Amino acid sequence: MLARFIPHPILSVTLVLVWLALVNTFTLGNLILGSALGLFIPMLTAAYWPDRPLIGRPLKIAEYILIVLWDIVVANVQVAMIILFRPKPSIRSEWIVVPLELTSAEAITVLAGTITMTPGTVSTMLSADGGCILVHCLHTDDPDSVRDEIKQRYERRLKEIFQ
Repeated sequence: MLARFIPHPILSVTLVLVWLALVNTFTLGNLILGSALGLFIPMLTAAYWPDRPLIGRPLKIAEYILIVLWDIVVANVQVAMIILFRPKPSIRSEWIVVPLELTSAEAITVLAGTITMTPGTVSTMLSADGGCILVHCLHTDDPDSVRDEIKQRYERRLKEIFQ
């Protein structure tokens, strides 16, 4: 019964928060309008999400976001150090193939987006069967460690989130 009125609870909460951030003023009216948008938009679009992913451990999402934010800050500093202080000939760019254990299209999309948001790495292509993703790394001495870090820091957590 509740799933009929709130088919996508995470989307509903996200829409309310985005609305409040866009109006940049927290008032009761803005909260009511944001809540109405957060309820009606998911109800109107529920038919277009027949195979929506199930979130296995929603609290892991917060942990994942914090880890990604930390990695973005650290990677920004690392990339700045590479660009400012490393002679150009010594930069060792690598193409890395990361085999995937994820099967959900949404989880693979989140992983690819995470890799791309982290400075110094870009996810460029997904294999036709969805079994691996091609990543370009700005500088690494050990491509295997980059692959293992992606699998341990991101893919493992996404497997827990998208069960």
